[in-house]
Amino acid sequence: MKKLLIAFLFTISVVSFVNAQKIFSCENRYDADFKVYVVKNRYDADLLVFKVSNRYDVDTDGRWYFVENRYDADKKIWFAENRYDADLLIFIVENRYDAGWRNRSKMHLVF
Repeated sequence: MKKLLIAFLFTISVVSFVNAQKIFSCENRYDADFKVYVVKNRYDADLLVFKVSNRYDVDTDGRWYFVENRYDADKKIWFAENRYDADLLIFIVENRYDAGWRNRSKMHLVF
């Protein structure tokens, strides 16, 4: 019974972990879970992000789906105007296979 409970909890945590990339863009920095800044050079980024068009294509390595409603989101972000105001530096990539972490020490912000 104990093994079954552990397996169940592991399955639930994996499912919520995989879907943790539905993002809502806030207008107020205090409503956001974390602040991001879009850098111009991919080598300056902590995370390379690919915007997916289907909510089921998200993953834990930078494939984000932007939702229209804040209640559908797993995380709320605010786009900072200055890189020093941001918690996470991102670069938007055009290929889904280029998405991924460059600085894994910031992963706790997204999960």
